[in-house]
Amino acid sequence: MKIVIPGGTGQVGSVLNRALSAAGHEVVVLTRRPTEPGQVYWDGATPGPWMEAIDGSDVVINLAGRSVNCRYTPANLRAMMDSRVLSTRVVGEVIGAAARPPRVWLQMSTATVYAHRFDAPHDEATGVIGGTEPDVPGYWSYSVGIARCWEREQEEADTPHTRKVALRAAMVMSPDRGGVFDVLSWMTRLGLGGPVAGGGQYVSWIHDHDFVRAVEFLIDREDLFGPVNLAAPGPLPQRAFMRDLRGAWRMPVGLPATRWMAEVGAFALRSDTELLLKSRRVVPGRLLDAGFGFAYPRWPEAARDLVRRRKA
Repeated sequence: MKIVIPGGTGQVGSVLNRALSAAGHEVVVLTRRPTEPGQVYWDGATPGPWMEAIDGSDVVINLAGRSVNCRYTPANLRAMMDSRVLSTRVVGEVIGAAARPPRVWLQMSTATVYAHRFDAPHDEATGVIGGTEPDVPGYWSYSVGIARCWEREQEEADTPHTRKVALRAAMVMSPDRGGVFDVLSWMTRLGLGGPVAGGGQYVSWIHDHDFVRAVEFLIDREDLFGPVNLAAPGPLPQRAFMRDLRGAWRMPVGLPATRWMAEVGAFALRSDTELLLKSRRVVPGRLLDAGFGFAYPRWPEAARDLVRRRKA
């Protein structure tokens, strides 16, 4: 197949590009800074010569959007919103106008759309959309708003000949440099991989191999459309998540951190504590109902595989 990946130069895009190219597909990446064969320039907001890559393609997987690993200043929040909404809008316009539109459009979304919750998991049918939870920082609702606007742009796009799927993805764990697993591993190996603010908040995640397999599954399944949770079926409290990661690295010590210590650390790393403190208890209801089988459904086995690959 010919697969076009707008915004495909980040960690998740690199994971997909490697795997799909290795499987024999033609992969075209749309990026603001093309430097390699197979990359085409686009600005993420307006039509241009890149439209030719989508016309006649089989699949579009739109990953475009400013990284959430930043301080949540008003300017950064606006950039996160605009980069997602505008890129989704123009991708939808180009697909709708194509003489030979792709048969499926997979649009990146996020598991952050769900409410901060401890008592029960979120699936697509019964999950509670966030934004109105009590006792959480008010600005957390902006992240939910970004996700909702992101999905709405795809849903409202006029693409009658193209099936649309919104990928409500949890954190994709891969051994690549700069990804979330890399950051967590770095903290763990420094002895900082303990519970944060008590560690009761849930962590949802997905192994990179399962992420790729789920994307391939959704490309092939013509009966699946709309929001789909891309998360392993075993979310777990942060304290247990980090304990298993310490075990995989054979690191016996993990110093705990209070909420204020997390604030200081996030500021030093130019990141935000929402990424650490929000409880994301998300499960893949639709994937499991459709018969998808996870190679790494539980975190201890996934962590050991990722550490082994990172060492290699």
